[in-house]
Amino acid sequence: MRRAAIERLLPAAYQRAAGPGSVLGALLDVMEALHAPDEAVLADVDALFGPYRTPDGFVAYLTRWVAMDHVVAAPRADAPLPLPLGRLRDLVAHGALLARWRGTPYGMRTALELATGVTGFVLDEPPERPFHLVVRVPPAAADRLALVTRIVEAEKPAAVTVEVLSPVDAEAPEPDAAEPAAGVATVRAVGRAHVPAPLPHDPPEEPS
Repeated sequence: MRRAAIERLLPAAYQRAAGPGSVLGALLDVMEALHAPDEAVLADVDALFGPYRTPDGFVAYLTRWVAMDHVVAAPRADAPLPLPLGRLRDLVAHGALLARWRGTPYGMRTALELATGVTGFVLDEPPERPFHLVVRVPPAAADRLALVTRIVEAEKPAAVTVEVLSPVDAEAPEPDAAEPAAGVATVRAVGRAHVPAPLPHDPPEEPS
């Protein structure tokens, strides 16, 4: 707040006493200087909540707003993030989409692709094991199994058991023919992620 604006809030007697060189005038100058940093923040406060504009140190905090804080869960507060900041910003930006499709194959696959930057995750439901999900991890994401497991546990339906298989698991079931084979057509996202919508020829998946 400028000194003139502060002065107008004072009683008339104080305004007359706040002339140049007065003690009260000096105090008003100090108040203006003290307000300046806070007013600069308030003038651009929307940047704090924009996933691609917020400061680096605020990104992890925003994951709580979109229920994606399980991605950055760590035993110590000073532990490094398990994924690059760019990936974390993508997750925050698509938080509403992920919440809408949570509990569906599309939602889980999208969350995994955003967090790892890799495509090719295969979700299989063995007919001999109802309410059980097998997630096959592509080779490009094999070094992030802990992150993948946390996401799978959070995105799966509550009544479903889950099994995460890395590419080196010899006992892993064969992927369904309709799904992309593990390790094939894997891509790494660069910059802001673009999330494809569910295929139009597939029946729409309703969130559980």
